Amino acid sequence: MVEKSFDLITFGEIMLRLSPPASERLVRGDIFEKRAGGAELNVASGVSLLGLRTGIISKLPDNEMGTYIKNRTRFVGVSDDYLVYDSEPGARLGIYYYENGAAPRKPSIVYDRAGSSINRITLDEIPASVYTDARMFHTSGISLALSPACREVAVQLIKNFKEGGATISFDVNYRANLWDEDTARTTIQQILPYVDVLFVSEETSRRMFRKTGELPDIMKSYCEEYGVSIVATTQRTVISPKKHNFTSTIYSKRQDEFFTEHPYEDIDVVDRVGSGDAYVGGVLFGLLKYGDPRKALQFGNATSSVKNTIPGDLPSSDFKEIDRIIRAHNATGPQSELNR
Repeated sequence: MVEKSFDLITFGEIMLRLSPPASERLVRGDIFEKRAGGAELNVASGVSLLGLRTGIISKLPDNEMGTYIKNRTRFVGVSDDYLVYDSEPGARLGIYYYENGAAPRKPSIVYDRAGSSINRITLDEIPASVYTDARMFHTSGISLALSPACREVAVQLIKNFKEGGATISFDVNYRANLWDEDTARTTIQQILPYVDVLFVSEETSRRMFRKTGELPDIMKSYCEEYGVSIVATTQRTVISPKKHNFTSTIYSKRQDEFFTEHPYEDIDVVDRVGSGDAYVGGVLFGLLKYGDPRKALQFGNATSSVKNTIPGDLPSSDFKEIDRIIRAHNATGPQSELNR
C-alpha cells in the first residue's frame, strides 16, 4: 500500500475573528482581540494536535492578513501546502465579530464575510495530486453555503477525493444566515451518497431533512438511504451561557451498534465557539487512529468539552491531555484536583 502524505485534508473558509476582551459588548468596547478560525481549520488543527498529519485547502488574500492566517495555520500544525492566494484588488478575509454572553445575555455573532477570497477559488488552483494523497477528506455545509461557486468546488472536491480512495467526512453544520433550508436539503442530499462519516444534529435532521421518529431510527436512516457508514449526533444541555453538559451518540453501520457515554457535566464555558468542530476533530482522530467508534466517541466528547474552556476558535489540547481527561471521566473514586 502506498503511504499517503496526509491523514486528513479539509476544505473551507478560514476567517478572522475579532472579539472585545472578556465580556465587553460589541456596541461599547474599543478594543478587539484578533484570532484565526473557521470550521474546517478548527477540525484540521484538532486532529493535528492529537498527532496526525493534516492540511487544509482554502484561498486567502495575498496580503498581510493572508500571511497572518497562514502563520496561524502553521502554528497549529496544519500544512499550508494547499493554501492558494488571491491577488485581486478586492481580495479579503471573511471576518466575524464575537461577543461573549453572561446569563441572561446570550453570546452574539456578527458576520462580515460577503465577497471573501474563498468565493473565488477554482479547481484549477488545487493540484490534482492531493486527491490520492489523503486518507480522509472533510468539509461542511458551511462551505456549500458560501456561494454557488464555492459550492461547485466543494461538491467536486468530495467527488474527486472519493474517487481517489479517501474516506469522506461531512458535517451538515446548517447556518440559516447563509442559505435556506430547502436549498440546503436539496444540495446536501445530492452529496450524501458520497459521504462515509456524517455529523448531523437531531434538530437539523427533524427540521431540515424532515425526519420523524426516535433518534436511533433517524440516525440509522442515513445509512439505509444513502449508504453512510458512521453517523454522529451531539447532545448539549445549556444550563447557562457559562455552564453546559455535553455528550454524543455514534451509530456504526458495520457493527449495527450505537455508542454513547455519560455526559461531561458542569463544563465551565469560557468560549463555546469551535467546540462542535473540536468534537468532529476528536471523532475523526479516533476513527483514523484506531478505527474504533467507541474510541472516536470518547475523543470527540473529551475534545469538545475541553475546547469550551479555552478562548478562541482553535483547540489547544494534545493527545496526552485528552487521554488524561478521558481516563478521569471514566474513573471512579477520589481524584486529584491538580495536574502535577
